[in-house]
Formats: sequence, C-alpha cells, structure tokens
Amino acid sequence: MARKHRSQEVRIIGGKWKGRKLRFRGDSSLRPTLGRTRETLFNWLRPEIRSNHCLDLFAGSGILGFEALSIGAAHCTFVDRHRGTCAALTNTVNQLGCNDQAEVHCTQALSFLKHTKASFDLIFLDPPYANIDLLITTLSEVTERRLLSGRLYIEARESSALRDHLALLGYKIARQSHTGETTAYLCNSP
Repeated sequence: MARKHRSQEVRIIGGKWKGRKLRFRGDSSLRPTLGRTRETLFNWLRPEIRSNHCLDLFAGSGILGFEALSIGAAHCTFVDRHRGTCAALTNTVNQLGCNDQAEVHCTQALSFLKHTKASFDLIFLDPPYANIDLLITTLSEVTERRLLSGRLYIEARESSALRDHLALLGYKIARQSHTGETTAYLCNSP
C-alpha cells in the first residue's frame, strides 16, 4: 500500500528566520526533529556554528540545515532521495533567499557520500527511523572517506549497536539527550 504524501510544516525556532514556517511534502515516515530537541541541539552548537559548512543527509524537511543557516552557518548541503522532498527543499531555499548558502542534491545518501569531494564541519544524520543498518553504513562511509572535520549529530532510536559502532570508529559522544524513544547524539569526529 502506497503511503499518502501530504503537506506539512515546521517552524524555525532561532536566528534570522526565527518563526518562519517551512512547508514540505512527506509521507507518514517523515518526522522532522521536534522543536524541543532542536532547541537543545542548537544551544549546544550556537557558540561554534558560525561559518560552518554543514551536510543535512536524509534531509526530509531540511529543518536541521535551515536552523543551522538561520543562526550563522556559512553553507548547507541538503541530500534526500525523494523528488517531491527535493522540490520542497529547493522551494524553501528560494523563499528564504539563501541560494548562495545552500544546495540540494536529489540522490541516495550513500551515493552522494561516495562521490562528493567536499568535507564538512558539521553533519546531521537523521535517517529513516527504524533503519539502524543504514545509519551504521553511513557512519562508516563518512569516516572512511574523511568527510567530517568537526561535529556529527545523530538522531535515532536508542541503540547499543550504534554507540558501539561510534566508539569503534573513534567518535566521542560529547552530548546526548532523550525525547521519548529518540536519542540525540552530538559527537566529536575522530
């Protein structure tokens, strides 16, 4: 049975676009990061995010990348595999007038990682919720290709396998928070 796509919205909570609503199209599996979780994350990041080059992988609504740009990140690359989602992200980039600060890639996350020549100061990883294997594979690709030179944010179900894999790859969990079944990790790169 095909999932129905419906229009949704989420509000930017800080910075120059505070209060702006972002509209996006998504199915029932798309779950933007909660405002309370974003507020905690960006309170952690605010002192160091200025001039960062960010990657919002599995972008969905793009709220993490747009929050980062709103509080001073220099650039954000959004990656999502769904055409409708990418069209909504491009529309938001145009509405916010941040074309010189943002780019949208409509492709599979792992394909993007295998082909990019860019490196990033901050990577947001919020993959499809139940797919821990995809998250672990993505972490390995980011690490092997040395695509990260700063911080990594992960949002996922609590998982000892994920924590073990982070340690194996050399990531140090600097901060973490829990909301319901979701755990958010802010990690330092190896």
